[in-house]
Amino acid sequence: MYETLAQLNKTTGVTGSMLVGTDGIVIASDLDEKTNDEVLGALASSIAAQVRKSTGEMGGDDFTQVTVEADDRKIFLTDAGIGTLVVTTEPRVNIGLVRLEIRNAIGALQNT
Repeated sequence: MYETLAQLNKTTGVTGSMLVGTDGIVIASDLDEKTNDEVLGALASSIAAQVRKSTGEMGGDDFTQVTVEADDRKIFLTDAGIGTLVVTTEPRVNIGLVRLEIRNAIGALQNT
């Protein structure tokens, strides 16, 4: 699991990644030192739960991915089956490349 996060973090523009359970508990984390993994994990879990609830109420499918954009970073939240894969990036990043590497990481996580 940690190897998959470390490999994902080698992607240009990615600054960190983690896997969070639906309860907000951090399963595995490889974030930079200025990011508090417990705070980010709680935020990610809260956002994912709200998106799941809202899409369910609208009669849609469960969420696949949510992207949060801020001035200093982007945060990708992706359903990984066993939890939510959280990836932080620089603000100017190749979104397509990051999404491709997230899909690859999820495949690796699901095969472990």
